[in-house]
Parts: sequence; C-alpha cells; structure tokens
Amino acid sequence: EVQLVESGGGLVQVGGSLRLSCAVSGFRGEDYGIGWYRQAPGKEREGITCIYSDDGSTWYADSVKGRFTISRDNAKNTVYLQMNSLKPEDTAVYYCATLTGAYWGQGTQVTVSS
Repeated sequence: EVQLVESGGGLVQVGGSLRLSCAVSGFRGEDYGIGWYRQAPGKEREGITCIYSDDGSTWYADSVKGRFTISRDNAKNTVYLQMNSLKPEDTAVYYCATLTGAYWGQGTQVTVSS
C-alpha cells in the first residue's frame, strides 16, 4: 500500500522554524519526484517546492525561496521541508505528494502566530 505521511506541523511564532517530514512507504521515494503543497483557509492549494527524482534538483516558489529547504533521505525514504523565518502568511495545511499527483498525504497544520 502506498502511503505518504506528513508530520512536524505545529504552532510557532513569527521568525521561528519548523521541519516537516514526509514519510513514504509502498515505493521508493527516490524513484519519484515529491512536492510540498499548502492550502491556507479560503485559498487554493499551491505548490511551494519539489525535489526531482532523476537528479535531485529542486524548485521553489518565490514566496518561500530563501526561507524553505527541501531535502530527502533515501535511506529513511523520507522527504523533509525545513522552514525558517516563518511568517503569518505561511499558516496553512501542508501536504506532500508525488509530482504525478497520484498520491497525497493527509496534511499537517502549520500555524504562525504574530
């Protein structure tokens, strides 16, 4: 059974940091590109970063560039999202998913308080 399970969300103050994890099971995460997405209340889901399977290259949305870092640990079959310098506008439910869109995690809430 294919599963993606996010963890690491929570409440943090402005300027703080969190690290989200996306644990992959049922397939080798390194064989698939994985993306992180978020959805704030009343807004559409947006893609914020991804890591590609072929060469491990990454992409970031302008809204998180320079503050967020995506990485993967193939031995643990886990993809991480390190989030620094958090802002109130980063408050959202964060999801990881395969870039094919076939598999999604259940989401983890991140709340940044001012």
